[in-house]
Amino acid sequence: MVALRERWNEPIPGSEALADDLIARYVGRNRRAFRDHYLDTVLSALDSLLQLSTDPTSVRLAAWFHRAVHEPGGEAGEDAEASARLAEQLLPQYGVAPIRIAEIARLVRLTGELATPPTDSYAPPRRDANGDVLLDAVNSVLATDPSRYAAHAAEVRRDAGERTIAMARRYDEVRALLDGHLYRTQLARQRMGAIARVNLETELTGLDSELPAPWRGWQQAALTAAATFSAIAAVVVAIAAAGAPWQVPVVDVESGWPPIGLAVFSFVSAPLLFRSARSNTQRAKLVSGTVLAVATTGLLVAWAQVPTTNPAVGVGLRVPLLISALILLLVAGTAAMVASLLRTRAARYTPTRNVGQQLAWLAVPGVIALILLLIVQPLSRNYVLDSNERVEGTAPPAGSAPRSVLDGRVAWVSRALTGAGAEEAVSTPYGIAVPRQTGSVEMLDAATGELRWRYSRSDSDEKPNIAATGDGRYVLAEFTDIGYLLLDAETGHRQAAWPGRTRDHAIVQADPLLTRQEVSRGSDKLRGVDPDGNERWSYEPGRCTSVEAAATADTVVAFLGHSCDDNPDDIVGLDLKTGKELWRKSPSNLFRRSVVVGGLVVVAEQGEEANTPGALVAVEPRTGEIKWRWPVPRNWSCRTFLSPAGKLLVVVDCPGPDTRQNNKTVVAAIDAASGRTAWQTTAPVSPRARVAVTEDARVVSLSRGFDGCYANTIARTGLRRTRLPEGISCSRDIRAVGNLLLTSGNSSIIALR
Repeated sequence: MVALRERWNEPIPGSEALADDLIARYVGRNRRAFRDHYLDTVLSALDSLLQLSTDPTSVRLAAWFHRAVHEPGGEAGEDAEASARLAEQLLPQYGVAPIRIAEIARLVRLTGELATPPTDSYAPPRRDANGDVLLDAVNSVLATDPSRYAAHAAEVRRDAGERTIAMARRYDEVRALLDGHLYRTQLARQRMGAIARVNLETELTGLDSELPAPWRGWQQAALTAAATFSAIAAVVVAIAAAGAPWQVPVVDVESGWPPIGLAVFSFVSAPLLFRSARSNTQRAKLVSGTVLAVATTGLLVAWAQVPTTNPAVGVGLRVPLLISALILLLVAGTAAMVASLLRTRAARYTPTRNVGQQLAWLAVPGVIALILLLIVQPLSRNYVLDSNERVEGTAPPAGSAPRSVLDGRVAWVSRALTGAGAEEAVSTPYGIAVPRQTGSVEMLDAATGELRWRYSRSDSDEKPNIAATGDGRYVLAEFTDIGYLLLDAETGHRQAAWPGRTRDHAIVQADPLLTRQEVSRGSDKLRGVDPDGNERWSYEPGRCTSVEAAATADTVVAFLGHSCDDNPDDIVGLDLKTGKELWRKSPSNLFRRSVVVGGLVVVAEQGEEANTPGALVAVEPRTGEIKWRWPVPRNWSCRTFLSPAGKLLVVVDCPGPDTRQNNKTVVAAIDAASGRTAWQTTAPVSPRARVAVTEDARVVSLSRGFDGCYANTIARTGLRRTRLPEGISCSRDIRAVGNLLLTSGNSSIIALR
């Protein structure tokens, strides 16, 4: 107190009482911070800086008053405002001029917002010499002896109230001070700047070790992890790109070094980007910038080299994969650059291990892996699918299919269809879909045979397998190298591509859709699938169990064959929407050969001969109940071909022994509702000929006579033989589309009138 009294130096004549009052305030018992030694430090610093001010007396008095009023836990702004009012109240009693009182009050209020000076404070637009000197003197406490500074910092935190809150607030204050300039005058920066920064960093280190910081630093950790693992992901994608073609068909001279070079560069970049993201040096920014430049240049070059597609040349999978790898490398470089730019000197005091950072390091690679699986892979596949497909034709309104009366004339002949035939044609409400050897699907108008649309691909030259699904609204085309594609039967545009994992699935039934997958040798899994390939349910009956199935509008009847034990085969009813098991039976004498007609599933019951059925059995699919049983005559001995025809079940077989000499075919039409025979006809037609069954229950086959090709029609009224025009290939199968019969020419499809 005596030392402070000596520092008064009579700035105001006859003001000893004022000095005693102010000193008493700084040494008051209720004070825990900003006591007499704090004021002594400020006044000592002020002595060396006062020469820079324009009104030394006002600055000195402001220093004495700036913390004269202080409440424990109070804010600096509150103290400054109360102290300024105290000065305005007391100083007039000592004859201080009003203009000086106003300046003193202004300077005191400045100390309430003791923010660090901005970066351009070396040359501010308007200097405040008095304010700069006072604020630098107040901040001189930051540059005191380390032990004295530690005591001051402890007093400030103790004065602030609840310990955790006080430490958190002080942590933010110290970080803010370290992020800017500590002093405003050049003299103060030279004398106190370095010492003050060391003291603040030491305090920050102590605060950091004591403060609970479960999340602090997660942003920096996330950016570092993103830089590292994006580069690693670029390595994986680039290696995958190396094994894929740049264009299809593959060119022998196609170079494989670009993706390998990119993989090597990304692999080397990963640890460098990790270090760069954790540093704010120029070298770190140079490394990140180099990676960004390489990735950007690579993207521009790759985009310029993308093959131009045409019917003979398509884009390979390497194109999207290589571009994806370059984008991942671009993300890695950007993350490292941002992390480096955001990193400050105080950032090294961020905790090295906490929950936030650990979660960031765990979450980021998981997110990148999900991006690869759910975004990069599907987008790459879709890019190839979109780039290599084309739809031709205007898709005019579809005509109705006529009924073939077989009068020996031709209804229409399609244009040349190389590698296509009537036996592979598929009926839809919008026409007749035909697969072609050139890797395309064509839709012909059922009334005229004219082309409605053609879907073709540049990346496939093999004939797809096709089927109608979704009540004929879609054509499901299986391309060997691509998988299942869903085409709109009306327009030919692709509606969906089945997921890649379904490429090895076999179509058990096209409408409604059932697929089968072999999960192990002799064991199958049955799946209920939507037209777009999404799985609704799966049914796996167990080890060493094969599956066949037939489906009605709401039920699946599955036939399970057990190969590892002597248990009898099972028949199981499943709900079509959910796959839930409805019933199970184990009849030991039923074939798996099945057909759906009239809402019932008809299966063959084994007869005395291993390959000859003893009866046909109709199963009610919802309950498994046997609705009717139709005995197969014992003298029938051929293939027992079953086909639905409206509300009738048509059975084709041969009476007598199954020998080359037997040239008779028997056809029986069974009422699907009752199981009674509607009619039966035996005709002198070879039972070995392939037949087509029309919707009105006519059974038609082709045979060659001495003067040409004939159509043999077996119906309720008996046998009718019709000589067909020239140009029809008798060696190829006939096909029924509703009541329209299709045959094949050398390179065309021929509809019979």
